[in-house]
Amino acid sequence: MADPLDTLASQARKARDFDNPPLERWHPPLSGDIDIRIAADGNWYHEGRIIARDAIVRLFASILRREEDGEYYLVTPGEKWRIKVDLHPLIVTEINAREDTELPLLLARLNTGREVPIDREHPLFLEPAVGNVAAIRLPHGLSALLSRAAWYRLVEGAEEREGRLQVTSAGEWFPLQ
Repeated sequence: MADPLDTLASQARKARDFDNPPLERWHPPLSGDIDIRIAADGNWYHEGRIIARDAIVRLFASILRREEDGEYYLVTPGEKWRIKVDLHPLIVTEINAREDTELPLLLARLNTGREVPIDREHPLFLEPAVGNVAAIRLPHGLSALLSRAAWYRLVEGAEEREGRLQVTSAGEWFPLQ
């Protein structure tokens, strides 16, 4: 029997847009549970062993979604596998200010290398499970918690507004407390 991890990776590589796969159009029946867990620190594990190949983590992160039942799934056009996520599936490793835009813009770099603007579509929110450190909402029901370094960088650029620390990005204000 083929290893489900290899089968899933093979399915995911077939004719896909690596930046924006059409997960919203893929609705295969549940294939089952696969022993993949994303730890709170952002590390991915398969059968208890860390997935050391960044390319596999990036590939799987690109086909990950959270559904209305609150569960996380790796989805391809032909397969859907449920996985475990301890807290948030992704980590923001860096926050950078972009200066060449009309409005101040903050960019969040994820542990997959992808950059996401902090804006109305990708808002910041505070995560009470880790002392109200900020996290960012992402497409497909996903989220990314800020690493300690990214959180400190974000707080460093905050302003006091309406009696609390806030940051602005893309014309939106996001409270940090």
